[in-house]
Amino acid sequence: MKTRFILDGMLGALARWLRICGYDTEYINNTPDEELIRRAADERRALLTRDRMLYRKAIKMGADALLVEGRSDVEKLASVSRGFDLELDPTRSRCPQCNGLLITVDKEAVRDKVSHRTFEAYNEFWVCRSCGKVYWRGSHWNNIVETVKAAKRVSSSIEDGGQPL
Repeated sequence: MKTRFILDGMLGALARWLRICGYDTEYINNTPDEELIRRAADERRALLTRDRMLYRKAIKMGADALLVEGRSDVEKLASVSRGFDLELDPTRSRCPQCNGLLITVDKEAVRDKVSHRTFEAYNEFWVCRSCGKVYWRGSHWNNIVETVKAAKRVSSSIEDGGQPL
């Protein structure tokens, strides 16, 4: 079974990146530690945090947890990739906003949901099954791909004996 995650309030940006790489990722802000740990266990999710006390509590209670390392989004994504041996692939993206599944749709289905300029410029579109947001591989796509490649490089350099984050 593919790893599923639950992230605490300190890791909102990381939640988006994990979703972009295709991982089922719940982001929960302003929730007591015990509730996060209970949900992680009940939903069979790995708990990701930067909070050392929460991490220790989770491990003590038998939860699957990782203390996320790194300062930048790239380093944090690399930390999780290493910790769970993840394949980072933005072509498998989930909705970065709500974690819903994306489905490929016919271009005509989004004609009235995107600007005329976007409709004319792109031929491939995806829609979130949950929130209905429309996606396409616009100018931001290269930045997404480069960020994921950088995380892969950082992850593999550490595995090959490089300096830890």
